[in-house]
Amino acid sequence: MPTSAWGVNRRYVFAVLLLSLLGSYVNIPVVHLPSHEVLTGREVVYFGMRYIIPVVEGLPGTVVAVNVGGAVVPVALSIYLMVKNHLYGVALLGVAVVAGVVHVLAHPVPGLGIAVPVFVPPLVATVVALLLSRRYAAPLAYICGSMGTLVGADLLNLGRLQGLGAPVASIGGAGTFDGIFITGILAVILASLFSGPARPDRRVRRAE
Repeated sequence: MPTSAWGVNRRYVFAVLLLSLLGSYVNIPVVHLPSHEVLTGREVVYFGMRYIIPVVEGLPGTVVAVNVGGAVVPVALSIYLMVKNHLYGVALLGVAVVAGVVHVLAHPVPGLGIAVPVFVPPLVATVVALLLSRRYAAPLAYICGSMGTLVGADLLNLGRLQGLGAPVASIGGAGTFDGIFITGILAVILASLFSGPARPDRRVRRAE
């Protein structure tokens, strides 16, 4: 079966992206934070993106949850790509760079949570991946973009969630999911650009 520049079958790559998209609607509650004011049932616009704040009844405060499509799937795939392609050191460096940039640009939005400009993570991840390794640019772009966004936008801002009045603060969801998903799409595009056709075997058979 044909494989992409990720070292993964092409069918599986698109299946994972589809799973990530569908999983964006699933949040796994982790902890409940008390809050004095919770904003629900309204629309928030940030950097041109519209987000609908869910209505949560009977549970005052903020529920911190883990988004399946924006956290669980990207983390699992990133670890797999890192191990399969032996990208430990270079991947950690790339994640640190992207996380730093995203953390600077991450903005707390009342009623929504932490949001980042949607195209920043994929663009930064793409540039970083190409600078670190053109051969493994595709998997590096995905790893750096997804993990860097999660760390820079969500994990480094956990202490700011309680005061935002958001009914659900989703790690990997809402304002960060778009950047992670677009990062995956750009990584697929990189894969198609850097994975040329298989080279023919140039070994010359010795004459009998």
